[in-house]
Amino acid sequence: MKTIGIIPARYASSRFPGKPLVDIGGRSMIQRVYERVAAAELVDQVIVATDDERILQNVKAFGGQALMTRLDHQSGTDRCAEVVEQIESAELIVNIQGDEPFIDPEQINQVIRPLKAERVEISTLARRIDHTEELFNANVVKVVLSQAQRALYFSRSPIPYLRNAPQTDWLKHAPYYKHIGLYGFRRSALLEVTTLPVSTYERAESLEQLRWLESGRQIFVGITAGETLGVDTPADLERARSLLANERV
Repeated sequence: MKTIGIIPARYASSRFPGKPLVDIGGRSMIQRVYERVAAAELVDQVIVATDDERILQNVKAFGGQALMTRLDHQSGTDRCAEVVEQIESAELIVNIQGDEPFIDPEQINQVIRPLKAERVEISTLARRIDHTEELFNANVVKVVLSQAQRALYFSRSPIPYLRNAPQTDWLKHAPYYKHIGLYGFRRSALLEVTTLPVSTYERAESLEQLRWLESGRQIFVGITAGETLGVDTPADLERARSLLANERV
């Protein structure tokens, strides 16, 4: 089954315009993400899906593959679907965020394996939360799982709510998981979910994966011990540069 790793990358980010092209240790961020995805043994082809000529030319300059997509996409998933429609041989698709310069190639493989081995249509990852500050951070998306590792719900709020314990002790009494925003799809599932209308819970939480759950799709959630470092702000960029410098020491 041909597996395509697609990296949606747009230039006009409201919080950090031009961030795919920022320099991290002599390479653009999009190049660092691309190289990480290419290192995943289960990925057959890597494509950057962009709406900006500057990103397209940067990818071509380092020898990568990129395709131009429409400007009006509402999400990276929609941008991935446009690319997949042009590649008939793509059977499995991994959507990797373009602001994850340290994504672990093994995490990408971990998302792909359930799609190959089981009748899974959509897969993603989660990591167990071990800090209370992270648990109550609305920017950290949480997920609750069934015994079969299917997502029951995603939320910016801590779930489950522990009625009879102080919040400082919640992590002692129940497992909490942080969602890692890496998605694997079977071709048909990707093309179908991008035709669905915005749903009630998606609108409330601003989480597109809730649209898929509300429509009846199942999402397999693999558990990883690894953390990711997304670059959403200039402050995140400085942390990424510091991390790279420390790795070289």
